[in-house]
Amino acid sequence: MNKLIKDNSYSQPLLFNGAKTETAFRDQQTKSKSGSCAQKSKSRDGGYTIIESLVAMIVVSVLMIAIAPVMAFSVATRVQARRMELATQAARTYIDALKTGAIKFSDTPKKGFPIKASGKLEDAPAPNQGTQNDLYCVDMDGDGCVNTSSKDFYVQGAWLNKDTSISGGDPTSKGYQLLVRVYRADSFAPGVPPLKNPDDPKYKKQSVVYGVGDMRMPVVEMSTEIPASGNPSYKSLYDRLK
Repeated sequence: MNKLIKDNSYSQPLLFNGAKTETAFRDQQTKSKSGSCAQKSKSRDGGYTIIESLVAMIVVSVLMIAIAPVMAFSVATRVQARRMELATQAARTYIDALKTGAIKFSDTPKKGFPIKASGKLEDAPAPNQGTQNDLYCVDMDGDGCVNTSSKDFYVQGAWLNKDTSISGGDPTSKGYQLLVRVYRADSFAPGVPPLKNPDDPKYKKQSVVYGVGDMRMPVVEMSTEIPASGNPSYKSLYDRLK
């Protein structure tokens, strides 16, 4: 019995050392596993970064492809809207020149005096290529009117008065209804197809929703009344309609 107790007392350090060794071994295994997991995690993170970069590039490319036409159309619309604004100013300048007598029928050359319309006023033919010198020019860039400029305008006018007493083709003394068409100067440039006439089925008034517009069409088209010399416009209109 005494021997047994003595043997048990000697076995306690051995058990403690064994447990300590086993704990150290387990800690080493745990560290080894955590190290391998960290390495695997790093490798996974590196792979995901490349994939995410590729996905981001694809998404950005798709968005750019989708947005680019909208941006281009937006810029073209702004350019056309600005061109129509300037063309409207040119038409107003032309109308004021006729009302004040700055443009006269007796001028040689005519300097843009309106042509006579036969039939309906809106059916007046469009000007021919090479006849831009017979039209009224509005210089917007200060370099003179040239048919290669995208800023200058040529204005065509057409008048209508069914009064048969008008002689010599000068309606100034009677007053008349006026049609104004404003064309881009580069519409008369060499190589540009002929301007569209009102009888063309594709003849439509331009709008900002069509982007840069059609060079063969007037940028702005409007009509107004030019009174007889010395008479107010309502009196001239009354005389023509009575």
